[in-house]
Amino acid sequence: MARIPEALSLCMVVKNEERNLPHCLDSVRDLAGELVIVDTGSTDRTLPIAARYGARVIPLRFAKVDFSAARNRAIARANGEWILVLDADETLDRSSAPALEGLVALDRNAGYYFERHNRGFDSTAPTTDYVVRLFPNRTRYRYRGRVHETIDASILSAGGSLHRSGIRIDHDFASDPEARRRKSLLYVSILNEEIAADPSDVSRLDFLAAEYHQLGMFEQAAEIAESIVRLRPLDARAHLFAGTYHLLYKPDLARARADFTEALKLRPGYAQAESFLRLIEAGR
Repeated sequence: MARIPEALSLCMVVKNEERNLPHCLDSVRDLAGELVIVDTGSTDRTLPIAARYGARVIPLRFAKVDFSAARNRAIARANGEWILVLDADETLDRSSAPALEGLVALDRNAGYYFERHNRGFDSTAPTTDYVVRLFPNRTRYRYRGRVHETIDASILSAGGSLHRSGIRIDHDFASDPEARRRKSLLYVSILNEEIAADPSDVSRLDFLAAEYHQLGMFEQAAEIAESIVRLRPLDARAHLFAGTYHLLYKPDLARARADFTEALKLRPGYAQAESFLRLIEAGR
């Protein structure tokens, strides 16, 4: 096992990130011995900023948008035994640095979920999700999906395991609502293309529902949530989401009650399902 930080390569995909990139790279200073950045066509000061931090920049022009291809190109060029992935609008919480170093030192065949705190352009409280951002540098560990690309399934299918780490990253959404809307519309188009090409990839539906929700297209999001339940009938979380749409956005209390009841049956003690059921009963 190489000494940290020589064991760790930071891999990124960027385009026109002059505002965010310094904050991101400062957050991992002295943790990653190698910075590998795939640039998909920056026209601002992103490239000189990356060079100032000692990054190796690999240019890539999309024939068609495919972020998995970009991420996989960065990974293929990395020399570290471990890969750390960040987006330019994310920063590592420096209090998580000892935990990150500890996981690299353990050298397990595992990928690790980070706790991501997402802050939007408005004053609403941050939302939290979990994303795999640390994993061994192995040739069979590669991203899938042209947008909302993930590496989870690749790690599992290649014999690795996945674990939550407690490591935190902070994510700031684009400050321009119209830019965010244009991005969501693009992603909806690409996700629909991917679903048409491979209807068996149910993971694309989850992301499609999220993009429709982001756009305020709740009718479409509800229809996708219903499709996910049909395809994953034993997934308690899928029933919870379908119930949420039937309760809040596509009012049908009978279906909402059935969704939450099924979620609770599949996951006894499911606090969110219990809370929604109490809300329904209180409103009777």
